[in-house]
Amino acid sequence: MKKKDIPQDHSALVNYIRELCYAVGEDGNYETANSTGWEVKTTALDVAWKDIETRILDAKDKVLRGEVSPVLFYMELRLMDIKILSAYTGFWQWTIKRHFKPSVFNKLSEAKLKKYAEVFDISLKELKMEHFNADKL
Repeated sequence: MKKKDIPQDHSALVNYIRELCYAVGEDGNYETANSTGWEVKTTALDVAWKDIETRILDAKDKVLRGEVSPVLFYMELRLMDIKILSAYTGFWQWTIKRHFKPSVFNKLSEAKLKKYAEVFDISLKELKMEHFNADKL
């Protein structure tokens, strides 16, 4: 591909990253050049973000219905999975799964709640969803 033909299709990350590509320059040698994105990659990225948004909204609805604890919501919001959350908190993965249950979450010690709040970069009140406003989620 010639340097002038490198796609510059905009994606959701256009203001944050550029992709380094190799292309043939005017002298016939390979050179590096930046691309803001390719249409196919942009479409794939958009699909991935929609999936993430769906997972976050699903977790929010489950919290509002009392089916799961806020731990699941904040885990999804911070783009984590159980393995990553386990690494950050030091809790076993099976323990975190238990903490998804509202009945277990409501009995957690202050120290465990503080650990979650620290990892999610929120206050204890936000974690416990005190003064809860569903519109802010």
